[in-house]
Amino acid sequence: MTDIPVQHRYAEDLSHCYGCGKNNAQGLHIQTHWDGEQGVGRFTPRPEHIALPGFVYGGMLASLVDCHGVATAAASAAGDDGLPQRYVTASLHVDFLRPTPLGPELELVARVIERRGRKIVVEVEISALGEVRARGQVVAAPMPASMGRD
Repeated sequence: MTDIPVQHRYAEDLSHCYGCGKNNAQGLHIQTHWDGEQGVGRFTPRPEHIALPGFVYGGMLASLVDCHGVATAAASAAGDDGLPQRYVTASLHVDFLRPTPLGPELELVARVIERRGRKIVVEVEISALGEVRARGQVVAAPMPASMGRD
């Protein structure tokens, strides 16, 4: 596993995502590390990520599933040079299994479960205090040229 997050290997001009872009000063800075078979990460929600006192906002959890899943897809499809192609979200589904406490570090694990032509389906689990709190699925697609460089 490399110490450099997948998201930090994206091209500079494609690194502005609110969830995971290293070039977004106000962003969440979600980081995914690829171990050759799965994406792993950790994230500690901040006090402003509150839903109700003591619990994480579901939209935050969906953002974690989204960015971690897309980065896992990109890493799984990286070429021989190890540089991930930029992928975007084609579909996002999240199941909230139990309340997620605000405070403890969250563990993120993502696995590619299917390839559909150019699209990659990734399952993501978010755990806190040793229990899976949310599970989601991302369908990631290569970034369209119309979204990229001028």
